[in-house]
Amino acid sequence: MLVKVLDQITDDDMHKAAWELYERALGEMRSLAVQRHLMYQSEFDDVMSDPRVEKYVCFDEEGNLCGLATFSNDLYAMPLISPEYFERQWPELYRQRRIWYAGFVAVDRASRSSRTLLELMEAMFNTAAAQNGIIALDFCRYNDVKRNMGRATERILNRFAGGTMRAKRMDEEQFWAYEFPAAA
Repeated sequence: MLVKVLDQITDDDMHKAAWELYERALGEMRSLAVQRHLMYQSEFDDVMSDPRVEKYVCFDEEGNLCGLATFSNDLYAMPLISPEYFERQWPELYRQRRIWYAGFVAVDRASRSSRTLLELMEAMFNTAAAQNGIIALDFCRYNDVKRNMGRATERILNRFAGGTMRAKRMDEEQFWAYEFPAAA
């Protein structure tokens, strides 16, 4: 496996492969989470060409794209988060641009039993850890409860950090529905 960090994906074939992988890996989230977790293709296109957002691309032994993640310490480049929250919570780290946000991590379904996810996570960890920084990301309830992504990510990152990492749940949002069935 090979992980490369790119500032832009402008090659048409690579861009198409990246979009298709993103859709295959994460498309089901459209119907599993209330808040939109996936970008529309136009937003994806913008992120792939935005040099403020690093693209971590993972290739298998045959040279096929098998994983893709976005990562940035320019929090204004990341849609749907509030940079002001991070500035308030960690003012010094914020000023020093040592807070990294992972927009998404997508692993092709055919590669889920491989080391693709670990390779991507380790590469992002190495970037943030080299600056004594913070990695922030979000999981919808489905991924956290059904797939245990929060705890699994914590264990993996703590292993990379040699047991010295601290995890903190930053926030949680709840969505409620109030139904009014017809009177009997």
